[in-house]
Amino acid sequence: MSRVPTQTHDLIKDTLSNYKFGFKTETKPVYKAPKGLSEEVIREISRQKDEPEWMLEYRLKAYEIFKKKPMPEWGGNVKALDLDNIYYYIRPQDTEKTDWNEVPSEIKTTFERLGIPQAEKEFLAGTGAQFESEVVYHSLHQSLKDQGVIFESTDEALKKYPELFKKYFGTVIPAHDNKFSALNSAVWSGGSFIYVPEGVHIELPLQAYFRINAENMGQFERTLIIVEKGASIHYIEGCTAPTYSSESLHSAVVEIIVNEGGRCQYTTIQNWSNNIYNLVTKRAFAYKNAEMFWLDCNIGSKLTMKYPAVYLLGEGARGEIQSLAFSGAKQHQDTGAKIIHAAPNTSSKIVSKSVCKDGGRGTYRGLIQVNKGATGVKSHIACDALLLDGDSRSDTYPTMKIEEDDVAIAHEATVTKIGEEQLFYLQTRGLDEQEAASMIVNGFAKPIIKEFPMEYALELTRLLELEMTGSVG
Repeated sequence: MSRVPTQTHDLIKDTLSNYKFGFKTETKPVYKAPKGLSEEVIREISRQKDEPEWMLEYRLKAYEIFKKKPMPEWGGNVKALDLDNIYYYIRPQDTEKTDWNEVPSEIKTTFERLGIPQAEKEFLAGTGAQFESEVVYHSLHQSLKDQGVIFESTDEALKKYPELFKKYFGTVIPAHDNKFSALNSAVWSGGSFIYVPEGVHIELPLQAYFRINAENMGQFERTLIIVEKGASIHYIEGCTAPTYSSESLHSAVVEIIVNEGGRCQYTTIQNWSNNIYNLVTKRAFAYKNAEMFWLDCNIGSKLTMKYPAVYLLGEGARGEIQSLAFSGAKQHQDTGAKIIHAAPNTSSKIVSKSVCKDGGRGTYRGLIQVNKGATGVKSHIACDALLLDGDSRSDTYPTMKIEEDDVAIAHEATVTKIGEEQLFYLQTRGLDEQEAASMIVNGFAKPIIKEFPMEYALELTRLLELEMTGSVG
């Protein structure tokens, strides 16, 4: 009887060739800032966008904060990130388009290869497509416009809805929150602005797709979502980039406000190339009986540091964060979740799953905080890691700050290595070793994958299978 090879990790191959989104597009941007960051670059970004004076002042103040704050030393290794070798603003076309046929052909071809127009036609209520620093295309079903829904690029929203924009911008994540929120606040460009009026339920998802194309690019979209009383929305973002030998930076800020009885689901399918530093800040405020659900999938990037947060600010509010991270060779997924219980009778759930292979590293970094007066809180945290070889690594850093006694908090964590016995058993059922390993990984990830809409769940399963190609045998 044959046995499974015992040195599986020695047989693991580089999966870079499996990254089908690593193609490059030859374009001629309307404007390209020089490399590096300065006050002159920030002023030119604001001038290119024809922004009001208050926004320029906001950017310049944020830049001063950015210069004073040190680089983080507590998470992934960012020492090799050269911020002076980044293009902070590239404008790909003159104006944002609402007619797909008006998008420049080379950019349109890129998004067609990514499946964006077809997805819009089949199962989306609205679409945004960002290329480099700007949203190049945006659409929303007329029926939603008639109900007062706003879905614009953040730049357009600043122009069209200045009072609403200024009321909420920077209120959930201020510039001084951390070094990279300050950087984003100084050079932000693109992203989505969504306003859902009271009682409006958006049945189909809205989607935005973010594409980095240039080498040494910095992408800094800013997304702001306001869900009014009793309203609901599901927003999906996807992201890819070409494969280069030098690093690029993606540093987004996402602010969400969910008012009484509202619900927001924010789904991310990250599939960056492995030369991207993905350093983002995402946070939501949930008020009385509101619900915030982050669904987060992290594949690719050189380093991801991402910890979606929910502040439960009203009685009965609920927060849920489910995440899946896949780390391959020379990749570190430093991800997690933060829930702040600031009101009584609030509840939360965190589910984190990570898969590591080829010496990849997965880190869960989480915070559960129960403030004084927040009685009757319930929270459950589950962190599971699957290691596919002896060279990979998983770490868990949970933090709990509990200032009340009348709470129910549960935390569990497991780290599992893929076993020869499991592989051997599946092989006796007719699978080869590669198929057996993929089945184990998909079974491990299934509780997260089933939360995605069907079309995305199928794509995510296929992406995991691509990542597993060459892992054994």
